Amino acid sequence: MGEIREGARLGAWAVAGVVGLAVLYVIGAFAFGGAMWITAPLRGEGDERENTVASGEFRQTTYEEFFGLCEAVQNAEGTIQVLQEERKAASETRATQIDQSVTALKTTRIESVNAYNSKAAQEHRAAFHDKDLPYRLDATAERTTCTN
Repeated sequence: MGEIREGARLGAWAVAGVVGLAVLYVIGAFAFGGAMWITAPLRGEGDERENTVASGEFRQTTYEEFFGLCEAVQNAEGTIQVLQEERKAASETRATQIDQSVTALKTTRIESVNAYNSKAAQEHRAAFHDKDLPYRLDATAERTTCTN
């Protein structure tokens, strides 16, 4: 009977030792930053929400950004139209310059349309897209209307 008790006592000490080491490991993980690594995905989602949806500055900036991008598209279209009117009476040298400017403005317009459409498709920005703005802009359209 004594040997059984001695064996049980050794087993209890072994289990207590393993549990003690596990507790020390957990304490060490929390004390030396391991907990930050373990909880990083959870904190990241919370931080992202705080920096986007919960941030008044983000909401306002995103709301104004859609108007700014739509306005950039309209500005490029207006400048293209003015240059095309000027080209009708321009010299050959000036016509070449106008053609280069129109090409650059068309590229800028397409980039602005793509930026607008890309941001409109982002889920965290869609909530701040004004109802009077079109959901998407058409890169092939001659004129863009920034209100529905």
